[in-house]
Amino acid sequence: MHYAPWTFCILTFGCKVNQYESQSVREAWQRMDGAETDAPAEADVILLNTCAVTANAVTDARQAVRRLQREAPGVPVVIAGCAAEVARKQLAALPGVLRVVEQDHKSRLLDAPPLVLFAEEAAGSATPFPSSPAEAAARAATRDRTFPPFHIDGFRRARPVLKVQDGCSHGCAYCIVPLTRGPARSRPPKDCLAEMRRLLEAGYREIMISGINLRQYAMRDEGCRDFWDLLSYLDRELAPEWGSGARPDPARFRISSVEPAQLTERGIATLAETSMVCPHLHLSLQSGSADVLKAMRRGHYTPEALLSAVEGVAKLWPRFGLGADILMGFPGETEAHVLETLEVVRSLPLTYAHVFPYSARPGTVAAELPDQVGKAVRQERAARVRAVVEAKREAFWKDTLTCERLLVALDCNEDAGSASGQHGVDECYVPCRLRTPLRGEGHTLIPVRPVSVSRKGVIVEPLRP
Repeated sequence: MHYAPWTFCILTFGCKVNQYESQSVREAWQRMDGAETDAPAEADVILLNTCAVTANAVTDARQAVRRLQREAPGVPVVIAGCAAEVARKQLAALPGVLRVVEQDHKSRLLDAPPLVLFAEEAAGSATPFPSSPAEAAARAATRDRTFPPFHIDGFRRARPVLKVQDGCSHGCAYCIVPLTRGPARSRPPKDCLAEMRRLLEAGYREIMISGINLRQYAMRDEGCRDFWDLLSYLDRELAPEWGSGARPDPARFRISSVEPAQLTERGIATLAETSMVCPHLHLSLQSGSADVLKAMRRGHYTPEALLSAVEGVAKLWPRFGLGADILMGFPGETEAHVLETLEVVRSLPLTYAHVFPYSARPGTVAAELPDQVGKAVRQERAARVRAVVEAKREAFWKDTLTCERLLVALDCNEDAGSASGQHGVDECYVPCRLRTPLRGEGHTLIPVRPVSVSRKGVIVEPLRP
């Protein structure tokens, strides 16, 4: 269908999956004669794709709407994403909001321009449905298990995300994601492969394989029992054409995040057999205390088993990046538990970590638990863990200087005169900045030599052929 030319602006908060879904909407709207602008005031409509993983994320969404009202008065705002599911009533009441789109209806944004799709709301004849944590929980129990129909042909950033899984059925005590995204759903392997091929053929050379909980990936009827089967399938199909040694501009995969329980002998064996996977893992660790993990409803792994598994990974990859998500100040956490977590953090070869103070989320089990830890204490405990991680990060960056050659995937093709310069990540996810800018390299992996360490990462020099 032909539509009159129109202009949109998309603002994305939160995870890699949100970035992926924003890209899918972007491409759909461009096919509908929409033109994107980065200036909200120049747009006919603004899409705000939100996050809700912390209380601050929902606050950020509300503040963003108010800021947009100041910067772009009169431009209607459509709100989607996780905050749209758990704070729908509050967001819909904000000035300038045309529609709050709950997660189950988010893919409707692919069907028509929003001012056409929500014409009734634009005319002021419709009101949004109310929402509450209890209603969100009730909806989550009956959510559609069909994989959402998002797909992409490109990416606004230089390192695309390939979404292979959505939702989560585990129910960690602190986590709001099952309420906002519903139960686990998996994408058919052939669809994953087809999209990976499209991205590679479009010139991208590092692709992040992502999902809400990759541990819950399962497409048994299509030959993939779990995520490791999917990873093996993608590598087996693509390595002969796109892997190292197959072409002068090889490609690589990066795994977004894995559960510690996924690092079984079979998982590590799969990593050993694949040739396109970056030597980098990001663990959803959360705590180094077995007691706290059980209270979090994450008793499906132990710190001891994780440490043993990471030792196995270290034998496979002599140099590898290791990140983690760590949550401090969970209800009932004591100083003894904190010391246990600090011991695990010191024992792991972490190269970075995302450390968060616990944030109570409405509708979750943890929000109603006794022995809530005070805000100042939560923040202090998180700071102690960050200090240990920071020392490890600095040591790893310095050790990177001993490498003769790295392959860097640029985050962008910035002008040589840009104040921030050209930057990206190496195979181990170390942030790298080019000392000598390059032009016309596209998304090719750049061979570089590390020369020094800065506050923001490793300074590298391109290696000339």
